[in-house]
Amino acid sequence: MKEFMLIFIGTDPTNAKLSPDQMQAHMGKWFSWIDSLKAKGTYVEGRPLIPAAKTVKGKKPVVTDGPFAESKEIVGGYFIVKASSIEEAAGIAKDCPDFELGGAVEVREVMKM
Repeated sequence: MKEFMLIFIGTDPTNAKLSPDQMQAHMGKWFSWIDSLKAKGTYVEGRPLIPAAKTVKGKKPVVTDGPFAESKEIVGGYFIVKASSIEEAAGIAKDCPDFELGGAVEVREVMKM
């Protein structure tokens, strides 16, 4: 099995103007999804990301605040999953709960080193 990163883009449920009950229900969907992936043996790890960031770039590296992406471009977290192909990994991503909030998932194969 290969490993793939599912990169969650464009939603921050805390900014989605959900009521506390809606937020709890939404997070319950995430925990259920994770539990189902673990039960299938496909879940390796995953974590949410804090929105604050720094960018380091240039030949003489300079550190700046940001990136300040539009909310639809914010990277909110990731999972590492096991799958036999990128198509299978994309199929796993189809169950992401954030689609109902307008989110997207980028699927990338993790290169073995």
